[in-house]
Amino acid sequence: MKEHPVPLTPRSARREPLDGAAAWAVHRPAGRDAGLMVIAVLGISLSAPLTTLLAAPMLALAFWRNAAGAAALLPLLLRERGTLRGLRLRDLRSSVVAGLFLAAHFAAWLPSLSMTTVAASTALVTTTPIWTALAARISGVRLPAAIWWGLVLAVLGVVLIAGVDVTVSPRALAGDALALLGALCAGGYVLAGARARQRLSTSAYAIVCYSVCAAAVAVAAVVVGAPLGGFSGRDWLLIAAITVCAQLLGHTLLNLLLASVGPTVVSLVVLLEVPGALLFALVLLQQVPPLLALPGVALVVAGVALVVRASRPVSLVEPAT
Repeated sequence: MKEHPVPLTPRSARREPLDGAAAWAVHRPAGRDAGLMVIAVLGISLSAPLTTLLAAPMLALAFWRNAAGAAALLPLLLRERGTLRGLRLRDLRSSVVAGLFLAAHFAAWLPSLSMTTVAASTALVTTTPIWTALAARISGVRLPAAIWWGLVLAVLGVVLIAGVDVTVSPRALAGDALALLGALCAGGYVLAGARARQRLSTSAYAIVCYSVCAAAVAVAAVVVGAPLGGFSGRDWLLIAAITVCAQLLGHTLLNLLLASVGPTVVSLVVLLEVPGALLFALVLLQQVPPLLALPGVALVVAGVALVVRASRPVSLVEPAT
């Protein structure tokens, strides 16, 4: 297999997205990207704790957060409609695939939150970087040894957090399995999104992806008889909060970053959701994390920091979206 090393030349003089094997490469986030990552991690970290407070069906949450997310981005796309010139139907194929993977991710992960603990479910669903890093390697991208060590440290931290919080019961194990399936589907979502972002702006990609996801979830809700409306005012407020925090500030900002830092860094940064969710669960749910989980949090943070430090610098800039 021909290998493609991580690019050594900064792309500061160009505005086009990463292409080919370079789209799989790992790039150190610039100052703007690092700030967006912090906001995105805070957004997705609120997802699991807020979801556990919700009485509405999980499929309804998945439908509304994606449908509302797509609708919220539509005015932005209309303002940037010039970016759609020259696009063909086949350019949207990867966005559709990403939407289907995202629907499968929600269908698997959200129910797991009621079957096992927030810590275990979140820890297992954030193993996504394992699958994206392996996919990058299979595609021919050489990742520096320090990145693999950082990945190992972060995943060990996640395992430690989950291991001290798992209740051994058939229901808890089934929840763990669903969370792991959600991680695999999230890997497909991130990788398909990285390919789609080679041709589409963030708003165009996100609208197609979220709309496809919402449609797929709506079909699933009809099949299983899950209602999509008729909820209490409290549930609607929670759905709105999850949409703003997790969907718009979380998923959408991470989709923006796919074009500049690559899918491996994006999926690895998502590991920071684990300590973030633990902290928010402590504040919102009074779920005190086990003392042994604290070293796991430290390992996750150290692993992500090692990967970012080992990544190649890049100054790719996308027009504001």
